[in-house]
Amino acid sequence: QVQLVESGGGLVQAGGSLRLSCAASGRTFSSLAMGWFRQAPGKERKNVAFISWSGTSTYYTDSVKGRFTISRDNAKNTVLLEMNSLKPEDTAVYYCSAGRNAGSWDYWGQGTQVTVSS
Repeated sequence: QVQLVESGGGLVQAGGSLRLSCAASGRTFSSLAMGWFRQAPGKERKNVAFISWSGTSTYYTDSVKGRFTISRDNAKNTVLLEMNSLKPEDTAVYYCSAGRNAGSWDYWGQGTQVTVSS
C-alpha cells in the first residue's frame, strides 16, 4: 500500500511559479512510476506529467512542455512538479499518483488546488 500527500498548491499570478510536492509512504515507492494529474472544474482529469521509477524517462502533456518539470528523489520518497510561467488555464486541482507503469495508476493523493489569476 502506498499513501500519497500533496502540498505546495496556492494562488499565484500569471507568469509566476509554484512547486508541488508529493510525499509517499511505503517501501515500494522506488519501484513505481509517479505522475501528476490535474482536473479543472467541469473537465476530466488529465495526465500532466509522469516519471519512470528510475527517473530516466519523463513525459509531459503538450500544454506544459517547457514550463513544468517533474523530478523524484527515491531516497526521500518524494516527487516534485516545478511549474513556471503559469497561465490561468493551469488552474485546477493537481493530484499525485503512483502506479506500476504509466498505464496503470493505482494510488492517488487527495489533491492540491492551484489557482492562477490573470
